[in-house]
Amino acid sequence: MEIVSDKKIRILYVGNDVTMTNQFLAYSQKVDFQVVDNALNAITWLEQNQGIDAILCEKLIPGQTGIEFHKTLKKRFADRPAIPFILVAKDRNKKDLSDAVKNGIDDFYVQPISTRNVIDRIQFLKALRANLKREKIAPSNTELKEYKIGFWKRTFDITIAGTVLLLAAPFLLLVILAIRLESKGKVYYISKRVGTGYKIFDFYKLRSMYPDADRRLKEFQHLNQYVHEGEMENGEHELYRAEEKPMTGTMLIGDDNEVEEVHHNSKKRESAKSAFIKFDNDPRITKVGKVIRKLSIDELPQLINVLKGDMSIVGNRPLPLYEAEMLTTDEWTDRFNGPAGITGLWQVEARGRSSKMSPEERKQLDIKYVKYANSKYAFLIDMWIVLRTFKAVFQKENV
Repeated sequence: MEIVSDKKIRILYVGNDVTMTNQFLAYSQKVDFQVVDNALNAITWLEQNQGIDAILCEKLIPGQTGIEFHKTLKKRFADRPAIPFILVAKDRNKKDLSDAVKNGIDDFYVQPISTRNVIDRIQFLKALRANLKREKIAPSNTELKEYKIGFWKRTFDITIAGTVLLLAAPFLLLVILAIRLESKGKVYYISKRVGTGYKIFDFYKLRSMYPDADRRLKEFQHLNQYVHEGEMENGEHELYRAEEKPMTGTMLIGDDNEVEEVHHNSKKRESAKSAFIKFDNDPRITKVGKVIRKLSIDELPQLINVLKGDMSIVGNRPLPLYEAEMLTTDEWTDRFNGPAGITGLWQVEARGRSSKMSPEERKQLDIKYVKYANSKYAFLIDMWIVLRTFKAVFQKENV
């Protein structure tokens, strides 16, 4: 998507940071920068003015937080097109990032910020929303429905997860030893994932790739079936990995990493339509990894997530933070209105034809499963998926 704009960008800044104000006023030829010091004045200004391109809001403003103000705006101006909302904080805090993702805030910056990078980001968001409007995809202003796991589903989850972990413990020790003998490094990895209702949790899995898989990704990128830098096994996302050049601009925060905003914007323009990565005969996977992936043994530690209540046996794949960020608006929010799971509808549907299934099809199957999960036949459908999973595990093609 090409971003070209000769018009001034109109920004409403809600806060009282003098340095921030002076930074943007220095760009007066490119930016129409309006300043208000509190939420009440911001609402009054918005009632009297339209055509704003973005709202830049401090995390703490008089009387409420920036996230609370964002919720107020969604309700107060529900009849208007959503305005890109960017939150600015003075310190790095994972809970703030989690709340921002959950509430559909467009971006999160930590001071000091680069004015040029913020302007680039707003131009991108403006162009993206215009593109969505042309495609007649309407942003969602509705609150997420709170999914409640049923008694039988939870009982099934605890029974199966506990029993399998107990019986598999000796076998798991042998697998762990094999992983360690083939390649150095941790035999497991923990990454942040987004599940039901945008809840963020620690996701467990056995390592099936070489420890330097993320650094090797670019080398094998020409093999990617989706031609997209996607999720990597160590929990990072290629969009948020910096190139081998000094990071001098504004930094965006991730789970345990940071990335320069300019690099992020460039990568996000290339990949906003897809959040998956897939290789045939992935060269990053170890020999042991191929076996445990083939038999889905690498998924066994996720049973711990099931016991903790983060996931269920059956549900939608929990997404890394940066994939979830792309799905916080428009029609895709429905996929988070059901349980996160180890196996699910698209896994059993895709088995044997995963290389032909597009990210769009996967998302549509996720939404379809949510409708099942909230129906009176939810538990029976789960059992049907579980039975199909047993069959799928032993087929040649894995997902």
